[in-house]
Amino acid sequence: MCTCSINIHNIDIFLHNIGIYVMMKSKFMKGELTNKMIKDNTPLFHGDIIEGRRILYTASSFAKVSLIYLQEIGYLKARKPHVSSRTHLPSYLFFIVLSGSGTLNYQDKNYNLAVGDCVFIDCTRPYSHTTSDNLWQIAWIHFNGPTMPSIYAKYEERGGLPVFCPKHKESTDMFYTALENIYETADSSDYIRDMKINDGLAKILSLIMAESWQPDMQRKDTKKQNIIQIKNYLDEHFMESIPLSTLAEMIYINKFYLVKTFKQQFGLTISQYIQQKRITRAKHLLRFTNNSIESIGAECGMEQPHYFSRTFKKIEGISPSQYRDMWQTKK
Repeated sequence: MCTCSINIHNIDIFLHNIGIYVMMKSKFMKGELTNKMIKDNTPLFHGDIIEGRRILYTASSFAKVSLIYLQEIGYLKARKPHVSSRTHLPSYLFFIVLSGSGTLNYQDKNYNLAVGDCVFIDCTRPYSHTTSDNLWQIAWIHFNGPTMPSIYAKYEERGGLPVFCPKHKESTDMFYTALENIYETADSSDYIRDMKINDGLAKILSLIMAESWQPDMQRKDTKKQNIIQIKNYLDEHFMESIPLSTLAEMIYINKFYLVKTFKQQFGLTISQYIQQKRITRAKHLLRFTNNSIESIGAECGMEQPHYFSRTFKKIEGISPSQYRDMWQTKK
């Protein structure tokens, strides 16, 4: 059961702006939906089963190869218990339970859903969801994009679950606002709407990713704070050679647990984080000083010139000297 509070005013604004009046709207409660509100002729959207509104969106060819793009977005209110199931669907699904309750079955595991719960799943995997006798209302969005497999993999890597309840009411409100904005954009004739939809989906994904770190997966809250302490130490000492065992001893934990928890929390291994800090510092020195490439590498903790050049090129795709030529202001 989700314990976060729902801002009823924001839900009402969202539903009003997509043409659906719910809860306290007498016309909807009387079942007086117009044909315009029912955008799909499939049996699932027949008025005897559910009522709602959706936009089936056709993204441009450019969007499909370059952006995160919309497939469909909408809202539904169940009138009878029903099951929706799919598999091998090239899509990612996010939805919020606005009222009522239901169940998600995802990868052979059942999740009970209540008001305020959010779902984020990869639809290439088998899934189904169903309302309970306490008929639900949900707002949902299907989307995809060339970067989505890696984004979802990162979400799972950080501990993200198929079902979560936003930690803060403000996050819940931001989800509603983002869905509302995408719906309005998709329903417009804006000639850059694919770009705006991409921005909206990126906002939703940022909010989802912020929820992926699960506090109940930590041993203690103090452990998380200790990992932040390690990150802060690395921010000041990344140019030094620091054994992993020394870092673990600083906060009195096992070094293998340190490696695992650091990556879960920050999305990078400790060595990757140090490498990122070193290369960022090297880029700054290459652009804004005339120091030799060898001395820059040494200053950033990579004393062997060949190692510095090889590492820099692996990350940036070009050598340090090429980077300097491209970015340094010509006098």
